[in-house]
Amino acid sequence: MKYKQYVSSCFSLNGHDHSWLYTQSYSVLGDYDEDTPPVPFDGLAHLIIYYHFRLCHNTLPLPLPLSCPGKPEKINLNEAGTESKPVTAAARLFTHQMGQSSSTVSYPTNQFLISPEPSDFTDEIKIGPLTDYTDGIPDECLACIFQLLNAADRKRSSLVCKRWLRVDGQSRRRLSLNAQSEITSYVPSIFTRFDSVAKLSLRCDRKSLSLNDDALRMISIQCESLTRLKLRGCREVTELGMADFAKNCKNLTKFSCGSCNFGAKGINMLLKYCIKLEELTIKRLRSVNYGNDLIVPGAAALSLKSICLKELVNGQCFETLVVECKMLKTLKVIRCLGDWDNVLVKMGNGNGSLSDVHLERLQLSDIGLGAISKCVNIDSLHIVKNPECSNLGLVSVAENCKKLKKLHIDGWKINRIGDEGLMAVAKQCPDLQELVLIGVHVTHFSMAAIASNCRRLERLALCGSGAIGDAEIACIAAKCVELKKLCIKGCAISDFAIEALAWGCPNLVKVKVRKCRGVSSEAVDWLLRRKGSLVVSFDAIESEGLDASGSDVVGQESGVEFPVMGGQVVVGDGPSVSNGRLAQFRAKMGLFASRNLVPRAFHRPSNHGDSSKSNL
Repeated sequence: MKYKQYVSSCFSLNGHDHSWLYTQSYSVLGDYDEDTPPVPFDGLAHLIIYYHFRLCHNTLPLPLPLSCPGKPEKINLNEAGTESKPVTAAARLFTHQMGQSSSTVSYPTNQFLISPEPSDFTDEIKIGPLTDYTDGIPDECLACIFQLLNAADRKRSSLVCKRWLRVDGQSRRRLSLNAQSEITSYVPSIFTRFDSVAKLSLRCDRKSLSLNDDALRMISIQCESLTRLKLRGCREVTELGMADFAKNCKNLTKFSCGSCNFGAKGINMLLKYCIKLEELTIKRLRSVNYGNDLIVPGAAALSLKSICLKELVNGQCFETLVVECKMLKTLKVIRCLGDWDNVLVKMGNGNGSLSDVHLERLQLSDIGLGAISKCVNIDSLHIVKNPECSNLGLVSVAENCKKLKKLHIDGWKINRIGDEGLMAVAKQCPDLQELVLIGVHVTHFSMAAIASNCRRLERLALCGSGAIGDAEIACIAAKCVELKKLCIKGCAISDFAIEALAWGCPNLVKVKVRKCRGVSSEAVDWLLRRKGSLVVSFDAIESEGLDASGSDVVGQESGVEFPVMGGQVVVGDGPSVSNGRLAQFRAKMGLFASRNLVPRAFHRPSNHGDSSKSNL
């Protein structure tokens, strides 16, 4: 394989074509005519870093491990400094100007390289000036190479020389720091090195003292290109520090803070000066509780597209901001105290851009759902554990939000949302693609309506409903021809439901069956035999109670996710199933008499509770 082909393959990492670096790197290694790569590293990036590191430590470059094909046992350097035996092209990255004496260097047995072997005439060797051929590689190419490295290798590469340190600092766009108070004295040097940071995360744990206003002010002065900032646990940052930061970082587009102590004034300063702000996330902001200060829209009201409020005692102080942001597309309100019906009533009058709404554990009734339904362009709606919401509110949403594509409902097993609301969704929302029902009392009637009318349904999750049985799954299997991903958790289904899935849902690619005691491993085996390309996650563990919270089945803020199991079924240890039922199933299917089951990978969870934390 020619060197150009080798370099092209090396620089096609991560799906990106970087073969243009061939013109810059050809002089480094020269042509390579052998059939095997010169070194077993992941491309030229590792090779350059490897040799440059050894160069700076004045050691002879011996890169090849014992497992490398075609590796010579020794390299003999003659008086002219050239090899007396053929060596791979990789060994010529850096050349040594040797003295009058010759030396023999052996390869190590337990590491990639060592310094020259000691000998009786080692002192006679004179190492002349070393040539660094990486000087011919432009900074832009080095920066591109650095981006192919993992975090650990990139940190090591920045310590090789001053040039690499500079290139690494100038090419970094994201930086995460442990924001303890001790970092304050290092802020100038850190951001002198990383002067192109656009995304910055500052985190401090509960037991430590965080950085203060002075440190945040210095950061804002040095980070002129900063566009995203995340603060976590920075309790020493006050409203004065936030004001100075907002005045200096006017190009900020995304701001997120959690467990901080500044209040409404700090947020108001941010909204006043950061006119390009598009995303705002506020979580556990303690000082918002005190006083009667309200969050005013400011200049950012014209650009703000996403607002996320989490665990706020007085989250209603954001009412004016939520109502006045006419460009708002995403609204997430999670576990915030107060009456939210009034806020949604004011917001629903005229906000035509709102498309994604997440309402979780709020004092919210059908009045609020009716108000939010006036935002007719909503295509994603999460109604999670709002006990006062019922079928009436869901019907209002279905009648007005006909563009709905994603619907997540966690009814908290209080049976206020059921067939009536879901049948309205089936009738009015034909474009529905994702439906997640947790703790919702549904029957065959609503499932049949959804399967018949929502022909584009691709992702379906049914969790914690004792009313879901074999008939409902059979209906879904027969009519949901576009279904690709299915999750069934804590439902009263049996092997007959698995049989129905085997004969229906032609586009099904992933199935997850959890805590369904009526399903046997034999049925899952037969399903895999019937559909060999299907990915199945099966866990028959019996649980005393099913926590149907959004976090254990579906991430509260993420879409439905199915684990990739490499085409195998993952089976957890579970209770034994009655022989009578298994015999009945085998007799019906006529396929288990020989007991030749397909191979499966068994997975024994270390903690029964772990399964409740995985996403769908």
